[in-house]
Amino acid sequence: MSTKKSSKESFVNALELLEKEKGIPKAYMIEKIEAALVSAYHKEYGSGANVRIVFDLEKDDVKVFQQKTVVEEVVDPENEITLADAKAISRRYTLGQLIEIKVKPENFRRLSAAAAKSVIIQSIREGERKVMQDAYENQREEIITATVNKIDLQTGNVVLDTGTGRAVLLKSEQIPGEEFAVDDRVKVFVMEVSKEAHGPLVTLSRSHAGLVRRLFELEVPEIADGVVMIKSVSREAGVRSKVAVYTRDPDVDPVGACIGNRGLRIASIVDELRGEKVDIVTYSESIEEFIANALAPARVISVEMTGERSCRVLVDPDQLSLAIGREGLNARLAARLTGCKIDIKAE
Repeated sequence: MSTKKSSKESFVNALELLEKEKGIPKAYMIEKIEAALVSAYHKEYGSGANVRIVFDLEKDDVKVFQQKTVVEEVVDPENEITLADAKAISRRYTLGQLIEIKVKPENFRRLSAAAAKSVIIQSIREGERKVMQDAYENQREEIITATVNKIDLQTGNVVLDTGTGRAVLLKSEQIPGEEFAVDDRVKVFVMEVSKEAHGPLVTLSRSHAGLVRRLFELEVPEIADGVVMIKSVSREAGVRSKVAVYTRDPDVDPVGACIGNRGLRIASIVDELRGEKVDIVTYSESIEEFIANALAPARVISVEMTGERSCRVLVDPDQLSLAIGREGLNARLAARLTGCKIDIKAE
């Protein structure tokens, strides 16, 4: 087997391996390699030169053509050639014609290999990042299960193996007070996917309200089937969440479906949330009724709308502290859940 053939097979195999193991398309890499060779050519001969690279994978051949316009008098040597010099190459060339002059192999070998290699390596990194971007984009606003790979004791950030790659769960996106150990399996919510070339590729969260919503969709078949629907979720991670559910099926109890037989479904969700309390309330098309439900476990006497998105709620004196909640938490979550400003008064 010739050296040339071995080199070809080696190169083809390398591209195929990149495609198979890292998901980087062969055509993408060839395009980047061509761009790298153009860049190396410009470093060698000047950035103003017009050059075309022909990369033939089947024949294991790379050709470089310098493009020049045939003129009477040369002003720009990098891009122009006299008619006499052009006709010395081929008698068919005429004034004003754009011609291509093949760069000799010995001259081509003088190109900066280091520059080309650097661009190719960068292209591979960009290709890997794009593959991961696409994979995470398909999982955006979904829950994925990841494995704890490393814990930064100084920042509290956790490095996770998501199956797509390594990603960081920031301390600020964790449930307050939760602890991790290496090899722990943990569910995380994919918040955002960056399209930038640098910086964090994906933002993961365990404190986002979307995590609670998706956990219910995973645990409650009636939600997954569309029989029971989640209208809204409000959350203060690690403390309490409120979930508003409803159904158009009169034979289905939406709250009971979410709690499950003997409370197994809600227990599973609470366990995943590290003991965070979860209130499931019934959504109503009547905003007054919905607000009263949202303030559970407090009992509400009446709700009076004082504006399009504001209301006054009346409760018994012994229900006031329960309706407001510790440090205003219950009222705050109810306001987020309903989208209304709530003023609570004792009768």
